[in-house]
Amino acid sequence: MTHEDILAPHLPNEPGPPVQIIRHAKVCHKLNLSSAKLFDMIAKGLFPRPFVIIPGGRAVGWLESDVDAWINGRSADLREGNDAPSGN
Repeated sequence: MTHEDILAPHLPNEPGPPVQIIRHAKVCHKLNLSSAKLFDMIAKGLFPRPFVIIPGGRAVGWLESDVDAWINGRSADLREGNDAPSGN
């Protein structure tokens, strides 16, 4: 197993790019938001909740593909003239 396999494992029998889990700080950076704003958006249901990375642990994260999909959905909402926040 290589270092890349540990950092970016592939789903079994799934072709395509590796699955990436990103943590709170990187999500804030991708969205250009403060930590407090991200927590607020999650609490209001405007952004997906993170998942616990290791069962029984405290560390949480998001699939980078889910964050990217939320960004793309939000961008599509704005292009269509819908300024309502997207919960996806």
